[in-house]
Amino acid sequence: METSILNRLNRNAEQYAEKVMFKDDHSQITFGEFNALTKSIGTALAEKVPCGSPVAVMSGRHVLTPSCFLGAVRAGCFYAPMDGDMPKARLNQIIGVIKADYMLVDEAHLETARSLDFDGEILVMEELKDTQPNEELLAQREASLQCTSPLYVIFTSGSTGVPKGVITSHLSLMTYIDSVAKVLSINDTDIMGNQSPLDYIAAVRDIYLPISFGASTYIIPKNEFAVPTTLFETLNREKITALCWSVAGVEIPAKLGAFDVSKPEYLKKLCFSGSVMPCKYLKIWQEHLPDVLYVNQYGPTEATASCTYYVVDIKVDDDTVLPIGKPYDNYRVFLLNEDNTATHDGEKGEICVTGPILALGYYGNPEQTAKSFMQNPLNANYRELIYKTGDLGSFDENGVLHFHGRKDRQIKHLGHRIELGEIEETAKKLEGVTDCCALYHKEKATLYLFYTGQATPKEIVLYFRQNMPAFMVPRKQVQLDKLPTLPNGKTDMQMLKTYFK
Repeated sequence: METSILNRLNRNAEQYAEKVMFKDDHSQITFGEFNALTKSIGTALAEKVPCGSPVAVMSGRHVLTPSCFLGAVRAGCFYAPMDGDMPKARLNQIIGVIKADYMLVDEAHLETARSLDFDGEILVMEELKDTQPNEELLAQREASLQCTSPLYVIFTSGSTGVPKGVITSHLSLMTYIDSVAKVLSINDTDIMGNQSPLDYIAAVRDIYLPISFGASTYIIPKNEFAVPTTLFETLNREKITALCWSVAGVEIPAKLGAFDVSKPEYLKKLCFSGSVMPCKYLKIWQEHLPDVLYVNQYGPTEATASCTYYVVDIKVDDDTVLPIGKPYDNYRVFLLNEDNTATHDGEKGEICVTGPILALGYYGNPEQTAKSFMQNPLNANYRELIYKTGDLGSFDENGVLHFHGRKDRQIKHLGHRIELGEIEETAKKLEGVTDCCALYHKEKATLYLFYTGQATPKEIVLYFRQNMPAFMVPRKQVQLDKLPTLPNGKTDMQMLKTYFK
């Protein structure tokens, strides 16, 4: 049995030593070079960082970043990736949760790291990369890892205004990667085209499919997604065969007419996730690339990226609504009523998931962990934790799962999961906002903030840009004399929705 992801890296680094593993628009790194770099970084970290500790990692969108992640793992530790382009206030929140004593950064993010509220030691990747590997020390650290050891902590939106750090184990990650590779038929002939930020949950496919199966990944420059014709040129130049993108990433090229100019000639498989796919755009992909395998994925970070999949085996129309499919291998998905009883056939219920892919919990937050990862109410005989997603679904007569939206106030926007409560908590910190309510116009993919107080919309936008990621900035700000309320005193959200335009 594989005890850690390092078993796979060791094996494939030897088998594919001369093959390009990661490539960006400036450089590339082979499997052998990558393995050597992780050992150098791992040795430097192991000489300082205690076994089983978190290492904060802030590195850019380039081929050396995954080596920072795996360098932390070689040191017997786990990593917490951070996007250095996020507002400092958000980065400081993450630092406050993870409480790491060491932060690994590339030179480009050194000044940002120094400006944060971080009291630990900052280590620069470029200064560690030539460290002579200590094979004995690395072997000791690798031996300390178990399949249930933490691999990484990825941060998601939190309803209290503080981001939640979802802890994923080696076992959970490997289980998911094996499952998605089986559905997509990923092998060592595939070249992945990475879209997601490397600190984001969706990027684990682009990082760990090469490690596990000898595929390669090209890290696409972020700005190319604003120029889809250039994006397609890149996909063809790099001979990209497989894409695991957000729905927004798939939608933009079709919306902006990229297919009128060219098409990805080498593409064989495309999976998408993060939100509901508007099929009028998927239809354009199908018309130009009818032989590509299209897969719709669904699932939360707490269940290691995605828990269900649907192979699109029909030609979609503009108004087609795709199912979210069936569980991946080693995932069990079922539905519960409000009273935690099982739903009847065809009924809507809350989507719940269990299996070896469940997160270890929320880092440093046992209360929220106990609330979100609960004993299966349908099982009174032994310990079986489940995660309740907060999403509503129903199974059809063929056992295929269909999505029916959010149960609570958590939304998916631009491929990111957002707690509307966090938007509100942030707005209330701004002087000039006395009360507020955040809502989401799903059809127009627009975040609204309704508020009372003297703050101007410009001040609100500026404050959010300074403190929150761009995808959490409300696009519409509506100033009111008073928020409408229901007889019980709660905000009348249905009344506020009449302001949607």
